[in-house]
Amino acid sequence: MELIVIGSGTGVPSLRRGSPCLALKAAGRLLVLDLGAGSLRSLLRVGLNFSAIDVLALTHLHPDHVGDLIPFLFATRYSLGYTRQEPFRLLAARGFARFHHRLMEAFAGWVEPPPGLMDLRELAPDGPDEVREAGLLIRSAPTNHAEGSLAYRVEAEGRSLVYSGDTDESDFLVDLARGADLLVLEAANPFKVPGHLTPREAGRLAAKAGVGRVLLTHFYPPCDEVDVVALAAQEFSGEVLRAEDGLRLAV
Repeated sequence: MELIVIGSGTGVPSLRRGSPCLALKAAGRLLVLDLGAGSLRSLLRVGLNFSAIDVLALTHLHPDHVGDLIPFLFATRYSLGYTRQEPFRLLAARGFARFHHRLMEAFAGWVEPPPGLMDLRELAPDGPDEVREAGLLIRSAPTNHAEGSLAYRVEAEGRSLVYSGDTDESDFLVDLARGADLLVLEAANPFKVPGHLTPREAGRLAAKAGVGRVLLTHFYPPCDEVDVVALAAQEFSGEVLRAEDGLRLAV
């Protein structure tokens, strides 16, 4: 598996960091985890085209995580640009269909992909769930953030990656991440904000889960003024990495 950080920031505009988005190549598929504003253009910058997205997994529906969802759905209707023939799968917590219906009302149907192109799978918002593809297992679990917030675990090729999305401390997330090769974990601010982790709390959660490595992401500007790696390392003895847009990692 190969991970590419598309956006390591938040909803705060930044020249350094885009809104949350990860691209993961696994089992011959392209998975995109969250789709914050500007993500589609940033995918192009790293050589990935939106037509190639096999699975789009949304952690929750806050604007900084779905800002490019409307442009993506709209662009699927442009046949000269969107060349995909087989359906893409969209994963989100139960309630997304209702959210999408409201978007279609607001945009007069222009955010409805061509018939049969989007395979929506709504996942349990209050407990573990899973989706199986050929050579690929995607598991989900709720996180301690907003209603319907999910974390995802992707297993393929004998490796595993977990992406927290937004979360505070969470036993569900610890269980989901148990023994993962790489945990991509939010560490929003160096000071406590309810619903989010500090870098030190992120290190503690990674230690509880017994993961191989942790990649910190979802940084508000104050995190760029401190050594988030050192803070997390106070609680986690394994390798700690700081996400940057464009970073590529073998999982």
